[in-house]
Amino acid sequence: MNKENVIDTMSKIFDHELKGVIRYTHYALMIFGPNRLPHIEFFRQQAKESLTHADMVGEHITGLGGHPPLNTGNIEETHKHNIKDILNETLEHEREAIKMYYALLELVQDQSVYLEEFARSMIGQEELHVLEVEKMLKEHN
Repeated sequence: MNKENVIDTMSKIFDHELKGVIRYTHYALMIFGPNRLPHIEFFRQQAKESLTHADMVGEHITGLGGHPPLNTGNIEETHKHNIKDILNETLEHEREAIKMYYALLELVQDQSVYLEEFARSMIGQEELHVLEVEKMLKEHN
């Protein structure tokens, strides 16, 4: 297993998950209207889960001898705050996470059972998020 490539990929995932914390916290604050309460609860939960994911990935990075990055980079602000736009942005963010975890899986497959199972578990969680957001979007189409 090429540890440097794995650490690099996990660092990108770590950064993406931290961006999710910020993104979902922002969304929870910017939702207005009659369905505000269930939506803000959903996004606050997503922010907590993204932080948990970042923490888990960061533990793997340090366990492999790496250093989790502190540069979350630029988070694009679309200034579109209706729920349909927010859900579409959420869907894009979650799909990107799936791609990143699949990239990790490819690097560790047949190299580390532990990291392979971790990647598969995270893919499953992210795919479930996509399904939930797609269901939420059906209400808005």
